[in-house]
Amino acid sequence: MDVNFLDLNNKEENTENNNELSIELSEEVAEGIYSNLAIITHSSSEFVLDFIRVMPGLPKAKVKSRIVLTPEHAKRLLGALQDNVNRFEAGQGPIKSNDPAFPLNFGGPKGEA
Repeated sequence: MDVNFLDLNNKEENTENNNELSIELSEEVAEGIYSNLAIITHSSSEFVLDFIRVMPGLPKAKVKSRIVLTPEHAKRLLGALQDNVNRFEAGQGPIKSNDPAFPLNFGGPKGEA
């Protein structure tokens, strides 16, 4: 697995060889949470990422995880995610997105928390 991480408190991307940082990962967190929908909102001081699991045929879905970031950290996360997608596609080929239903518009607030 290609390992790199973004230190949200530092403007530079870090790799295993740059800085030493011990990260603990409990078994429960290591299992991860499956999400097939993310809703992103923001205010003047923070970005909120809600990760949701939508099940076919069910009219209701629950937020499974929420991450709150400062605008600066959100921008760094965006860059790190784009870098990882680029590296993935360089090795695996383009990621196909052929779902015409996205992006979804639920008629909720537009860019405000």
